[in-house]
Amino acid sequence: MGDGTATTTDLDAQLEKYRVELTGYCYRMLGSSFEAEDAVQDTLVRAWRSHDKFEGRSSLRSWLYRIATNVCLDMLTAGNKRARPMDLTESTPLAQAALAPRPDNTWLEPMPDGRVLPAVEDPAEAAVAKESVRLAFMAALQQLPPKQRAVLILREVLAWRASEVADLLGTTVASVNSALQRARATLAEREDRGAGAAVSDPLDEEQQKLLERYVKAFEGYDMTALTALLHEDAVMTMPPFDLWLTGPADITGFMSTLGASCAGSRLLPVEANGLPGFAHYKPDPDQGGFAPWAVQVLETSEGRITGFHCFLDVQRWFPLFGLPLHLEGEADQVEQGA
Repeated sequence: MGDGTATTTDLDAQLEKYRVELTGYCYRMLGSSFEAEDAVQDTLVRAWRSHDKFEGRSSLRSWLYRIATNVCLDMLTAGNKRARPMDLTESTPLAQAALAPRPDNTWLEPMPDGRVLPAVEDPAEAAVAKESVRLAFMAALQQLPPKQRAVLILREVLAWRASEVADLLGTTVASVNSALQRARATLAEREDRGAGAAVSDPLDEEQQKLLERYVKAFEGYDMTALTALLHEDAVMTMPPFDLWLTGPADITGFMSTLGASCAGSRLLPVEANGLPGFAHYKPDPDQGGFAPWAVQVLETSEGRITGFHCFLDVQRWFPLFGLPLHLEGEADQVEQGA
């Protein structure tokens, strides 16, 4: 009995070692943080149950990836492609802005870095991993057919050999190479249309200064200062609403009209999708202090903010990011248009 328990504990520990990287893989495949975590749980349960059938012909890691791939492909047969608002509709002028929500399963979901990016020593490897969960890349991945998606992630992001991918998918090397070529062509076409804005590493000094200026402008609700930080083609999105806005005038115009109740907000830093982000709390008139409003994820390029993405379903996102659902403190009185 003692031996059995020890073996079980040992197997649990062995499987658990792969949770973060498998979550990253399933997240890239599915575009949903919650579905990815469900898929990994399912993968680990299946592996645990059928471990006696695992004959060690491949490594434990590649066996787990095979199970995870099958779980994801099964989940993707429903044909749902998760997207960002700009993948679905045209940009809305501020004068016509209306907040129309779409169902949760429409949207590409944000993910905390810590749940999908294993700790690695090599900065170059870390940079590739971050790039591969950024919102623009994730949105492009969702446009690929499921098998091409798996091939691209395994070959380009995880650096598997073509023969290993062929073995995992039960297909030929020629078929893997062909799928990779088609997937690369689709991604290249999207980049030509501006889907992949360049994003500098959030840890460099210029980036840090930009974020400090952003926090000051946003918490002070200073639209003039915010305008100076936004790229002329900056985009603002607010899932679950399909509205998206382009350009500083419409973004700040929205914030000072429909979004005026966000004056006097507080921002706490978070790391999401390999990008800088913030938990946005706005003044809570009922209980005092601050109530959660959004997880913001920022895209930046050449010292300006190019993407300002606000994920509003706080009951889902704040617990996922380990954030409190209330902040104590005095809300400042902020004059509009200050």
